[in-house]
Amino acid sequence: MDKEIKSAREIAMEKVDKAGVATEEERLKWKHFPQGELLGAKYLKEDCDMVAALNQYPETARKYVAGGAAEVLLGNIGLPKNDIVRKTNKKAMDGLKLLKKDKTRMDSFFNQLDRLFDHYTTQGEQQRKQANQSLKADFESKLQQAAQQQGLSIAGKIDVEKQPQFQQEWRRIQTQLDSQYLTLLEEYKRELANLS
Repeated sequence: MDKEIKSAREIAMEKVDKAGVATEEERLKWKHFPQGELLGAKYLKEDCDMVAALNQYPETARKYVAGGAAEVLLGNIGLPKNDIVRKTNKKAMDGLKLLKKDKTRMDSFFNQLDRLFDHYTTQGEQQRKQANQSLKADFESKLQQAAQQQGLSIAGKIDVEKQPQFQQEWRRIQTQLDSQYLTLLEEYKRELANLS
């Protein structure tokens, strides 16, 4: 029972000692990657010249700054559910074009993303509308049956979309419908992240 209680700092220092000394490359990444994340966020929020900002860093730091910025830009690409997301996607993709050197492969990936987004907004939208209509009809039918079983008569149309059970089920269906698109989108984003 004579065990010594260690502070979080002492435990962290022991882990650092066990891991060994960080390389110069690791230290550069730790220092400059977060600066790149800030640059990526700034680029998305306001008009800034990312290339000029990147060129302010020493050559040894640029790849880490660019990596941090690219991670933020990729993280902000999402399914085009509304105009705000569409604008953010375009801005993020434009920023990635500035950061990545392999323009040919970038264009190929962006074409794939554009096709995915087009499919999501056309056929995907049709699927969502059909699923919503089907769910509404199902809920209306169930409410009518429940009312009849209790000897009640429902006058007029019931707005089932306001029912919490409907909303919960609709969110579940939307998530299920979007999952196939999200899986493909994440795959494209991983491949884009690995481009030089």
